[in-house]
Amino acid sequence: MRKILLAIILFGCQFTIFCQSFSDDFENYNAGDMLAATSSDWATWTSANGGLDDVAVSVANAHSGTNSIYFASTATGGGPSDIILPFPGVLNVGQFNLEMWFYVNADQGAYFNLQGGANPGATWAADAFFLPGGIAQFNSGGTLLLAASYPENAWFKFRMENNLSTNTWEVFIDDVSQGTYSNGSTQIASMDIYPLSGNQFYVDDVSYEFTGYTLPVLNGAVTSINQMSGLLAGQSVNPQVVVRNLGTTTITSFTLEISYNGTIYNQNISGVTIPSLGFYTVNFTESYSIVAGLNQAVATISLVNGSFVDDESIDDTKSLNVNPIVPAPGKKVIAEEATGTWCPWCVRGTVFMERLSTTYGNLYIGIAVHNGDPMVVAPYDAAIGTLIGGYPSGVVDRGPEYDPSQFEIPFLERIQIAPKAFITNGATWDATTRTLQVSATTTFQETVSGNYKIAVVLTEDDVTGTGSQWNQANAYAGGSNGNMGGYETLPNPVPASQMSYDHVARAISPSFAGLPNAYTGMMNLGNASTHNFTFTLPTTWEEDLMHIVAMVIAPDGTIDNAFSASLNAAIENGFVSGTNVVGMTSLSSVEEELTIYPNPTNNQCNINMHLINGTKLSVEIYSLDGKKLVSKDYGTLSGDFILPINMSEWANGMYHARIIRDGVAIARTIIKE
Repeated sequence: MRKILLAIILFGCQFTIFCQSFSDDFENYNAGDMLAATSSDWATWTSANGGLDDVAVSVANAHSGTNSIYFASTATGGGPSDIILPFPGVLNVGQFNLEMWFYVNADQGAYFNLQGGANPGATWAADAFFLPGGIAQFNSGGTLLLAASYPENAWFKFRMENNLSTNTWEVFIDDVSQGTYSNGSTQIASMDIYPLSGNQFYVDDVSYEFTGYTLPVLNGAVTSINQMSGLLAGQSVNPQVVVRNLGTTTITSFTLEISYNGTIYNQNISGVTIPSLGFYTVNFTESYSIVAGLNQAVATISLVNGSFVDDESIDDTKSLNVNPIVPAPGKKVIAEEATGTWCPWCVRGTVFMERLSTTYGNLYIGIAVHNGDPMVVAPYDAAIGTLIGGYPSGVVDRGPEYDPSQFEIPFLERIQIAPKAFITNGATWDATTRTLQVSATTTFQETVSGNYKIAVVLTEDDVTGTGSQWNQANAYAGGSNGNMGGYETLPNPVPASQMSYDHVARAISPSFAGLPNAYTGMMNLGNASTHNFTFTLPTTWEEDLMHIVAMVIAPDGTIDNAFSASLNAAIENGFVSGTNVVGMTSLSSVEEELTIYPNPTNNQCNINMHLINGTKLSVEIYSLDGKKLVSKDYGTLSGDFILPINMSEWANGMYHARIIRDGVAIARTIIKE
């Protein structure tokens, strides 16, 4: 069936002014046709129909008929296919239902988003992630609002029913409701289908229906209850309730009530001016303690402009099911983010790492593992690189790879798993020698055997520096790629003077894999074991801004449990003498023996190295698109060396250097101006 767009005027339907519908089953195209170039109903992100971001019609797999559209990421970071389906204008009231069929290849995933502005990139209204492993996640503004499951390697029907007036969104998979939620935005204008890195999926039978809405004279509505979803039992929150004027009369006063777990609070609001279709957020001053189990939070608006009833009562109340996750006692979760100042999308990791840290406190331990910039710890960077496919990316408790914006999903899964061991950190600090001694005491909560290991990481907050390598590349500058925690208002790159970096990994001991067989024989319930670690901190590190992170690594390589304490808190805990861990170093020592100058450079730079004990050395340099420009094996060297790199014929820009010493890579960035 050919694409259809209908506008039907309806009479006799309460508050309804018109309906519009669209459908496309792709049967009226030929195999290989570029969709946006062939159809007037579809477009591309860049509006260059038929260009790199267009998508070809496929006959390889279809839900109905023989045709569909197929998405597979082939570019670094995702894309290049980026297809837009415009809706009938910018919609912020009425009922909008979107339906399509997906076939997601196993362990690959799919993605689409809804745009809120007439021009794509101005406003992200919603994100839909179909993650590898059959987990679907629906977000708005980076906040997880609903999670569900979907079948891989099979066609399934996806339907989203959105009441834009009252901000009630419901998701269906194969006609089964997966739940409702209030979205962060009630304004939509188009759908964007885009394959993220690693995605492979088919789309068929796309359709939507839009039914408009006529405003009554006086109507106050509750549209969302915020700050009470995605929580852990025991957290204390101050709810937010958003009300909307869905009438033609300006609202100047109302009463708002919220009830939860047997407690009711009222707030009387007066002296406000809420125009027609305007929003107003009520911040409750009373805090609620989130309790375990399923409870409803219910918000009700009344006495709008002093009237006992308004013209539409069905939207006066909004309810939210609050069923918090109960953390396992003593459990902490580590998220290791692969990042770098050169990486323009990595500010996404910065925003979400901080958001999760703020939301979940000491239950969440974030570690930023830098690559190709002055904060790199070479062995840590090399090891994390074996677990990821690109930047930004990372792992939670050393499980599967996730984009940092998705860390909350595995965090909420892992925080519920009872750990086999509890850990506490102690320390002593000699400010004169800058020697830090750390004790990590592990107490097993059940009887275990096997090759359990231990490792300690030092992190530092508020790390700053000067020079171009400390500038943060920023893909979100200008807002064309959506809002991202304020980075949309900052330039690209963000100057070093405006940047400070948190959760920065400074050292890891004895290695990424941990100390093998750290616990001899079988460890019984209640058995305790202490390991001691020694670090020498460079004078450039701010000890008052550092944390000590100890982790127990299970035989399968995942992190069983962890513990983080500031250096000062660890000193207060007290140092416990135990088994000395051999072979550990302050990893900064290798870094301090290597300099690249001048950097930035015009024609030539020099790699200055101090090598001891006969070190095997090689150097590789890559362009940003991954092309290897230099590969030199210097054999085994000792002493001081200056290795010149001729860049006179290279284009101006950024280059990645890998200096490999005895098999361990140190990553640096070189800039030619």
